Amino acid sequence: MASGAQRRIKSISYAKYGYIFILPFFLVYFFFQLWPLINTFIVSFHGNGKSIQDWVGLQNYKDILFGGTRKVRVIHESFFKCLKNTVILWVGNFIPQLALSLSLAVWFTEAQLKIPGKGFFKIVMYLPNIITAASVAVLFLQLCGQSDTNPGALNLLLNKMGIVHRDAVSEHYDSIKFIDGVWQSRGVVMFIQTWMWFGNTMIMLMSGIQGINPSLFEAASIDGASSGQVFRKITLPLLTPIMAYTLITSMIGGLQMFDIPYLYTNSTTPKEHLRTMAVMIFQYFHAQADNNKMGYAGAASVLLFFITLALGLIAFYMTRDKDEIAKKKQRKKIAQQAKRESKQFGGINL
Repeated sequence: MASGAQRRIKSISYAKYGYIFILPFFLVYFFFQLWPLINTFIVSFHGNGKSIQDWVGLQNYKDILFGGTRKVRVIHESFFKCLKNTVILWVGNFIPQLALSLSLAVWFTEAQLKIPGKGFFKIVMYLPNIITAASVAVLFLQLCGQSDTNPGALNLLLNKMGIVHRDAVSEHYDSIKFIDGVWQSRGVVMFIQTWMWFGNTMIMLMSGIQGINPSLFEAASIDGASSGQVFRKITLPLLTPIMAYTLITSMIGGLQMFDIPYLYTNSTTPKEHLRTMAVMIFQYFHAQADNNKMGYAGAASVLLFFITLALGLIAFYMTRDKDEIAKKKQRKKIAQQAKRESKQFGGINL
């Protein structure tokens, strides 16, 4: 019978191949993104406007977080208003996105359901993810385009259904404000984000479900478990790691939401109720030379980084596998006890 050392020698570790596969990402990151990240930290300690070269220390952070004079209070209020908009838009698109993706993933991986054209539907549902944000923004601006005489295709459809009315004399429509309305425009942006990303989330959840041992589902079926019981007792608990990954990556992307909120407007400036953190930072970086807010932009970027880090750690802690942690602690405790017993006998195991 082979000893433990011989079994360890014969075993092959595939971990190194994983590091080889992800090596290109780290190379690209170090060459093209590491210096901008470091430079952002440096810029956050410099002044704004004509004093951009001056070192101001933590003053930018104090102004953003606590305010002060009337001019600084505008920066303070703008930061928290944009943070609020960002959280609302992210939560409003992530919850329906996750619910829809999880439902479709379970449906497509159900062995008893023989769905014709399953591969075709998967491709179609993933297609919005590869369309550029600019194209999507133009599409929805045409659908929701807003003026008194040209209210957009969606309002025209509602007019045909009798929901939106048209004045026969002035030919003006009592249209729904899909762009200028606060919650109407937020709802459209949430829908766009859900529509663009649910296919990607669905594919990830499907891979997680297919990685579950099929014998568990077979055993549950033999025991007479319903589909709801299988979903609650087997699928959801074993999907915890991939759900944690989905939550954290979606949160990182949601807090950096920029393209759709910035482009979904019928004017040259983004709507105030759609102004996210990324939009605010972009505007600060591209302000006029004498009125630039480079220091504030850098400080806001750093604060956004730490907010994302803190929320990511909280999400990771809440979605961790408690059973696996308990098993690791138990194994560590057994190993420590064996080590103590070994020392009692002069390092010789009996």
